[in-house]
Amino acid sequence: MKNFVVEPLLLALQALQQQGLLPEFPAQLDFDRPRQAEHGHLASNVALLLAKGAGKKPRDLAAAIVDVFPASPWIERVEIAGPGFLNFFLRPIAFQAVVAQALEQGRDFGRQDLGAGQRLHLEFVSANPTGPLHVGHGRGAAYGASLAEILRFCGYEVFCEYYVNDAGRQMDILAASVYLRYLEAAGEKLPWEFPQSSYRGDYVREIAAHLLAAEGHGWCGVAANMPNLAAIEDGDQAIDSLIAYLKTSFGPEAYGRLHAAGLQEILGDIRDDLAEFGVVYQNWYSERSLMQNGAVERAMARFQEGGHCYRAEGALWFRSTDFGDDKDRVLQRENGAYTYFASDVAYHFEKSTRGFTQLIDMWGADHHGYIPRVRASMQALGADANALEVLLVQFAILYRGTEKVSMSTRAGEFVTLRELRKEVGNDAARFFYVLRRADQHLDFDLELATKHSEENPVYYIQYAHARVHSLRRQATERGLTLPTELPDLASLTDPRELELADLLWRFPEQVASAGRDREPHQIAFYLKDLAASFHTYYNATRILVEENELRLARLALANAVAQTLANGLALLGVSAPEKM
Repeated sequence: MKNFVVEPLLLALQALQQQGLLPEFPAQLDFDRPRQAEHGHLASNVALLLAKGAGKKPRDLAAAIVDVFPASPWIERVEIAGPGFLNFFLRPIAFQAVVAQALEQGRDFGRQDLGAGQRLHLEFVSANPTGPLHVGHGRGAAYGASLAEILRFCGYEVFCEYYVNDAGRQMDILAASVYLRYLEAAGEKLPWEFPQSSYRGDYVREIAAHLLAAEGHGWCGVAANMPNLAAIEDGDQAIDSLIAYLKTSFGPEAYGRLHAAGLQEILGDIRDDLAEFGVVYQNWYSERSLMQNGAVERAMARFQEGGHCYRAEGALWFRSTDFGDDKDRVLQRENGAYTYFASDVAYHFEKSTRGFTQLIDMWGADHHGYIPRVRASMQALGADANALEVLLVQFAILYRGTEKVSMSTRAGEFVTLRELRKEVGNDAARFFYVLRRADQHLDFDLELATKHSEENPVYYIQYAHARVHSLRRQATERGLTLPTELPDLASLTDPRELELADLLWRFPEQVASAGRDREPHQIAFYLKDLAASFHTYYNATRILVEENELRLARLALANAVAQTLANGLALLGVSAPEKM
């Protein structure tokens, strides 16, 4: 719609320039939408920007622009407001043209070329495979998948990756937890209470049962000389001593099978859960592969070659304070084990070598302090630290009405993403998760998400889409003609029709804004506004009138609304049903 104004405005500026009244001006002109309808459909501050160079007062320059402004079939009039703003009032034909555009472009309506094919790497969720995904992970999954679709719609080539934390202490704790449940499943009684620092969810019992079926009772003998955990007061020390014992007693090959039992089952469950949620990755990247292919060692050697490391207290440290971090960071502990940070350093450096224009990471908000050290490591290794963009995702808090629902604990008392999806459905879950900015806390109301009323935003939007298809069915049943090609839209002059067309006009701009700002909630709010406007129009206007030309035009408008709703819902991973 801006194109209807840009061309004549540029012609007016060129005319003033030819008269010697105006110096050079930018080819890119910016416009705003006035908040009040009486101020027109678009506004420009071009006169304020160019007044000084022209040696004129802004209002005088604005008047000069209006004087030479060419006649346009799209623009009804141009008015001067305030200190020199130009307000443009469009004719109905401009809004009718947008309806035609939405119908002609179909699924591509709203598509942008902001990215121009740039390759973006998007890493999100990446939950430790130590248990099922819970509702907190669901928010990151919905946000990441929606943002990926929006960025693709904006012309970027997006590569989605899940970083699998399949190495380190937490996975060893899972292996120990599985072994203890394996003993119980085999009929063995533990000499002490199940450790508080272990994973105690029911899913661990299921893994242990499968392990017993695969391995039989042959591993029970390993328990003969287990350390007395009851005598170790510190819970972390207790579980660590058990892990060390199991590694020694099993040996590398058998312990590897124990370790893999939990990892493979949980990771498989995570893959299935996300796929069922409509979240698809191009790659699942193993942390262990960084160790196996020498990536961590190479990154550490590169640090040392650059003089960015030192030894202290038996550990290897990174001089991250040289790059703006608040303190230096440990890369390798006294016992020779690399830290999680060392793996993250190697992973981000490896990502930076894969030819992506930008690396986008989505982390939990509690990892905010981790950003400076990762950027510091990239800078020290010679990668472009500015290519890393970190988006923080706040917690999602579940409510059932006014009652808060218990969330994740290591004891296994949490609501899984699969349970949430089963209760409210994928569509409601995907939509509700992106109803707020990701860096804001989200209250997820389970009761509201299952309501079939206008209170439930996703239902209200889907109902608007279904209503359009209901209109088409009603017309067919009554033997009325449906638009098979673009009809004459000149009869769309009712204020409610123009309001709907105005909202259609805003969709491409909203897509671009959501992509630039990394904010899927902008699409969600837009869809709510469009659905509300259509419902108002539907309830106040008879669409299936006998007059053929008017009926076809109104059905075309309804079809354009349905297409736009479907396009927007697809960006959020939500279906657009034809019947409800």
